Amino acid sequence: MTEDEKYMTLALAEAEQARQRNEVPIGCVIVCQGQIVGRGHNLTETLQDVTAHAEIQAITAAAQTLGGKYLTDCTLYVTVEPCVMCASAIGWAQVPRLVYGAPDTKRGYTLFAPQALHPKCTVTAGILAPACSQLISTFFTSKR
Repeated sequence: MTEDEKYMTLALAEAEQARQRNEVPIGCVIVCQGQIVGRGHNLTETLQDVTAHAEIQAITAAAQTLGGKYLTDCTLYVTVEPCVMCASAIGWAQVPRLVYGAPDTKRGYTLFAPQALHPKCTVTAGILAPACSQLISTFFTSKR
């Protein structure tokens, strides 16, 4: 198992916590120098807050852990491609590396705002994509 797969597995565990709360199952972990400094999962229903996405929860936690708003030494792992709001937050936090699992062909930032991330941010897509896709598609299938 690669390091990216290891951390994506932890993001999937966060997504599973969201699923258990009947939230859209997306999870996120932020890693800095080999340590998890933030984690989160969708809480939009629980908090009645449309901005309570997994990435936002994790960025807030990481900023508190590190004592600053910029996450310049971090990698953000998320199970599904970020939306425009989250990609913008990742950009404002100056995260230098984004790793995501499944693409989001309906709401993903690459469709609507491909320049939203910080210009120096590198992106790795498709890590554990089948597992990430399966979790989200099973959730929405059960809702229809």
